[in-house]
Amino acid sequence: MITEIISDNIGFFIYTLTSIFVVVSPISGVVTFISLTSKMTRGEKNEIAKKSVTLACAIALFFAVTGSIILNLFSINVDSLRVAGGLLLFSIAFDMMHAKVSRESITDEEISESQERTDIWVFPIGLPLLTGPGTISTVIVLMESTGAIEQKIIILVSIILTFVVCLYVFLFSRRIHKFIGYNGMLVFTRLMGLLLAALAVDLTSTGIINIFNLMN
Repeated sequence: MITEIISDNIGFFIYTLTSIFVVVSPISGVVTFISLTSKMTRGEKNEIAKKSVTLACAIALFFAVTGSIILNLFSINVDSLRVAGGLLLFSIAFDMMHAKVSRESITDEEISESQERTDIWVFPIGLPLLTGPGTISTVIVLMESTGAIEQKIIILVSIILTFVVCLYVFLFSRRIHKFIGYNGMLVFTRLMGLLLAALAVDLTSTGIINIFNLMN
């Protein structure tokens, strides 16, 4: 019995960590991060990375913890959020599979306008590049999908681990970009887009089926 519980929790941890990591997709944001910090020294770039990742992680944790309260406040069913979030994620995934920066995250105009600003760690890096509507809807749906306390803790740990990885990716962004190369970044972005599309379809189909069953 204990072995089954441990096995189930390990499987759940892998699922949640993979889901959150794919949605945040820190590697795909490397090019944008480098563009926004190109005129900065290494120290300034690292400071921006630490601040933006900390903010993004705090936002994700906040919505994970308060998600049920927000849904109840607006009388939104979690399955409706699954469908809406799934459609949003599929839109992001479609852009990623075409190696584009999703307009849900940040537009070309916002990148250009942010070049001279000092608070880019808040907008657009922290929000919405790292923690946008897609990430927020995903963590809320994950938290609402289980009633077990240990699995909710696993989700929170997965969020923190994802942003720890994200921090190191941004700290070593220039080296990663130099090592992988532009073509490597495109291949990785397309791969993440494919995985994200699969997650989006799963969320949408599950939401539709649950809504249909609720009506009958």
